[in-house]
Amino acid sequence: MSDHRNPDQPESGGQQSPRREASASSDPIELIEECLAAFPDGDPRQKLLYKLRHVVTAQSVAKDRRDTELKKLNEVVAKLTAPANRVGLLLEVPAETVARIVVGGAEYYANIDPRLPVEDLKIGTQILVNEAYTVIKALGYDRNGPVLKVAEVLPDGRIRFEQDMGRQALILQRSSDLLGVDLKAGDEVRIEPTHRIAIEKFENRQARTHLLDEVPSVTWEQIGGQHQAIEAIRKAIEYPLLHADTFTKYQFTQPKGFLLYGPPGCGKTLIGQAAAASLAQLVRESQGQAAADGKSKNPPVTSGAFLHIKGPEILNMWLGESERIVRDLFAKARARRKEGALPFIFIDEAESVLGTRRSMRSFNINNTLVPMFCAEMDGIESLQDVVIILASNRPDLIDPAVLRPGRIDRKIKVARPSREAAVEILAVYLTPLLPLDRELLERNGQDHEAARRAVIEQVVDSLFARTDQNRVLSIRLRNGQNKVLYRGDLVSGAILSSIVQRAKEKAIERVVAQAGAPAGDGIRAQDLLDAVQEEYREGEMLPPDDAAEEWLKLLDHHPEQVVGVSSFRRGRPTEERLVNQII
Repeated sequence: MSDHRNPDQPESGGQQSPRREASASSDPIELIEECLAAFPDGDPRQKLLYKLRHVVTAQSVAKDRRDTELKKLNEVVAKLTAPANRVGLLLEVPAETVARIVVGGAEYYANIDPRLPVEDLKIGTQILVNEAYTVIKALGYDRNGPVLKVAEVLPDGRIRFEQDMGRQALILQRSSDLLGVDLKAGDEVRIEPTHRIAIEKFENRQARTHLLDEVPSVTWEQIGGQHQAIEAIRKAIEYPLLHADTFTKYQFTQPKGFLLYGPPGCGKTLIGQAAAASLAQLVRESQGQAAADGKSKNPPVTSGAFLHIKGPEILNMWLGESERIVRDLFAKARARRKEGALPFIFIDEAESVLGTRRSMRSFNINNTLVPMFCAEMDGIESLQDVVIILASNRPDLIDPAVLRPGRIDRKIKVARPSREAAVEILAVYLTPLLPLDRELLERNGQDHEAARRAVIEQVVDSLFARTDQNRVLSIRLRNGQNKVLYRGDLVSGAILSSIVQRAKEKAIERVVAQAGAPAGDGIRAQDLLDAVQEEYREGEMLPPDDAAEEWLKLLDHHPEQVVGVSSFRRGRPTEERLVNQII
């Protein structure tokens, strides 16, 4: 009986034939390699197998490339069709792996991706959450948001902000970077757009423009004339520090504020700066001595801060804004005092902001600047705290509540310079280093200092001469007297400075125009004399005839005693006349 055996069944002994093992392989390359190994060398069928292996290999590489591209495409499609990650705000990190967040106006307690660095999780920063509301990334602080002014800092560090009229106040917590930052009422702080976290403190731009990093270096020696005013203010500010024991014995209260009043251009600002420089130096020395004796109570003064304010800069059209500026000004001064600086608040043109309230009401302005200023001054203890210096051309227009004792304690007049004072002022501006004309030096024996003094005397003689050419104003007083004012009666330090400046310009133009001019060519006496004429003719130091209020600012007479003012306008000598009275 013939043996019919299934070719797929194993042979006896359970072993498969080599053909069966080859067919079990699933890799075409391996099958081809087995076939190549089965054929003897030189068999023509090997060439066909090599070609077949090359084709199969190329198809395998192309298939792998298609699979890779398809995988990338599937990943892109998956990302495009996946739910969007949400942007939220981090409010708190109560535990190491838990965060309190707000997303879309709703609050959540969410898990934190453990791969996220802990230092990136700052309160107030934006965070990225996935569809499971897990915090997966920190995005940093939002760079946008409204800026509000601090109304109050609560004991626990939270901040209260006042908003516009009719809107509720806000109480916000601080961001991580704002913790420990010194905040006070009036500071500007940027808050997060959802109005939940205070993020960033802004320095007050207006206060920064008024604040000088150091006290001015003006010294008393740099101010010509004004001996009486300088002596008065030095006694008021220096004596309580130089003779502290004597003042303590008599229970003397140190003044808190000064008023410098007088015509414009006579050195009120310079005197205020020199007073600040002198007082800061004396306070440093006195506190150094007190610290050595163990008697120092106030923070030591390490530097000075000079806040120079022009009156109109405080005025603002918005209701309550001017008062806020005054509060910010005093708050800034007190903050600098805590930092170890002695602050000086110098308010120029004080009558424009501290005028009488009755006069302000006549313009339908609800004036609360004066009460606010008085309230802030009442919080100052002495010169060891904050120094207030006011300057004004019209002290009669300043509210009496500001000038009463206990607030502005000292009123010091800065008068127009006399003839002797004018000599000193010209000597300050016509310095010994300025070149003088050779002929002028020859007339004074090549003595530069003698020539300088001689030309100064010549200019002052011309300026103070009682001649018809020097007539400026005619005033009529209430007692019936008529008085003529000459150039010397209306001179000021600013006018003398301008005269020297004009003379310098003439000398410079002459040297530039004459190339190779003699080395001895410098300022001539005629340059200064011509400058005097030009200053009074072109300097516009007198206002129009119809500006009666402006005329009064130039006079050293009490306004109530003046009933008439007329000016001498000059054309040709035959046309010189008195204009109509303007008051």
